[in-house]
Amino acid sequence: MADVLKDAVPNTLVLSAAALLIIFTLGIVVGVVSAVRQYSLLDHASTLLSFFFYSMPSFWFALMLLLLFHYHLRWLPADQMVSFDFIYDSLPWTGKIADRLRHLALPAVALGFGAMAGVARYTRASLLEVIRMDYIRTARAKGLPEKDVILRHALRNALIPVVTLLGLYLPFLFSGAVLVETIFGWPGMGRIIVTAIFQRDYPLVMANAFISAVLVVGANLLADVAYSIIDPRIRQGGVRR
Repeated sequence: MADVLKDAVPNTLVLSAAALLIIFTLGIVVGVVSAVRQYSLLDHASTLLSFFFYSMPSFWFALMLLLLFHYHLRWLPADQMVSFDFIYDSLPWTGKIADRLRHLALPAVALGFGAMAGVARYTRASLLEVIRMDYIRTARAKGLPEKDVILRHALRNALIPVVTLLGLYLPFLFSGAVLVETIFGWPGMGRIIVTAIFQRDYPLVMANAFISAVLVVGANLLADVAYSIIDPRIRQGGVRR
């Protein structure tokens, strides 16, 4: 059992890290653009797409990506983590990284796009609330460039509620990984759980559940650390009067 988990856990962590990168990087960018361009055509389009991706089941989206980019367009692979051994071993180190990224693209997008839409909506709502505060108007009155006002003053405070989602989305990623890894043949914990359930290997199922719980606790700890990085007042124990 330990040998099986030793290979599966890092694979799931790689997939989850790629999905988290998509969720928070793309989600924050879309949310900031929507808030800055409030009620514009771009804002309406991003809102429509956000609701579309947020309400879409991850397994259905994974199947659509598989049909479009793998079977019809043949742009991206959708099996295992790398190409066949004789192809992968003959590649230079840059080619090996590119090959891994090509295999990672579809499952990471399938796993991360739904949650990315949720982060975009949270970021937009939080930033719209922050940019109406008095200190933002003061910063603009001092003649600061709008980019500095948004990125250095408003966004930093707007990200505090968004960071809370870090601890909430990791369980969502593990539950979605069960189906996504099975669809794309990704050799991670989700695929092992499915196999273990069909084979009635209950110790392996419990070990997977325990590892998932530990990772969720670690994600919540990471979110708490991120609070102190974003807001120095938390690191200093609050505002002293």
